[in-house]
Amino acid sequence: MTWEIRCVYESQDGLGEAPLWVEEEQALYWTDHVGCRLTRWSPESGTAKVWETPGPVGSFALRQRGGMVGASDAGFLAIDLDEGQFRAVVDPEADRPENRFNDGKCDRQGRFWCGSMNKALAEPSGRIYCLDPDWSVRAEAADFAFKCSNGTAFSLDGRTMYFADTQGQVIYRFDLDPDSGHLSNQRPYLSTAERPGLVDGGTVDAEGYYWCAMVGGSQVLRIDPKGAVVLAIDMPVPRPSCVTFGGANHDVLYVTSQRIFMTDEQLAAYPQSGNLFAIEGLGVRGLPEPCFAG
Repeated sequence: MTWEIRCVYESQDGLGEAPLWVEEEQALYWTDHVGCRLTRWSPESGTAKVWETPGPVGSFALRQRGGMVGASDAGFLAIDLDEGQFRAVVDPEADRPENRFNDGKCDRQGRFWCGSMNKALAEPSGRIYCLDPDWSVRAEAADFAFKCSNGTAFSLDGRTMYFADTQGQVIYRFDLDPDSGHLSNQRPYLSTAERPGLVDGGTVDAEGYYWCAMVGGSQVLRIDPKGAVVLAIDMPVPRPSCVTFGGANHDVLYVTSQRIFMTDEQLAAYPQSGNLFAIEGLGVRGLPEPCFAG
């Protein structure tokens, strides 16, 4: 397998996250969490549009009825980019100011899942939440606590949720009941303790393999359904942060990256840090991400 890695947009994000390919627009959206901005980039024109966000937005997804749903320091958001509105709807952790919401995605039934995390990475105060299409929210996996949530993705049949405890250095699998939306049977999928870096954002390809960025480890991994790493791609920057498939045939792997937590010497050595990258020639395709049904 031969692939090519290109820097396709010099976004210089502090913390690039949550890349989302929008089929109808043939464009990629992503957020800069620390820069408080959301970017839309067109590979055909090479141009981008940037919206300022009222605070850090950790993740987002399209809504079936238009606009987006998102997750932030203020809980779950209804986003209307045409009007430039980021409206807080419900915050299940209003009583936990030490936390914020981080990585999230929609399952195959149109529910939006997002994990919270401790802002200072000091305490295991994070929880997993499910936002149902009626905008009611509930905590799942009540006995599971962690410092930083990441890597949320869903199997092809929608019956498995992948979820990474970044600081704990473990990617887990949960059984997901497609009707009730409840999680059960938490078990380890892959320990990353012996690998460089920490697990960040992930996705699943059309063959059911899981992909993730290893922030601080300069790699993107492809993992088979049994939990074996079958491919490790060395990135030209040390802190790749999240991955998603896009392009007209969903055969381009887009990778965001970050500049935060890097020293001046590291930034001088890796000046493309914080930019958007595309990996082509993998011979693998992804799937369109589901929309929020609310």
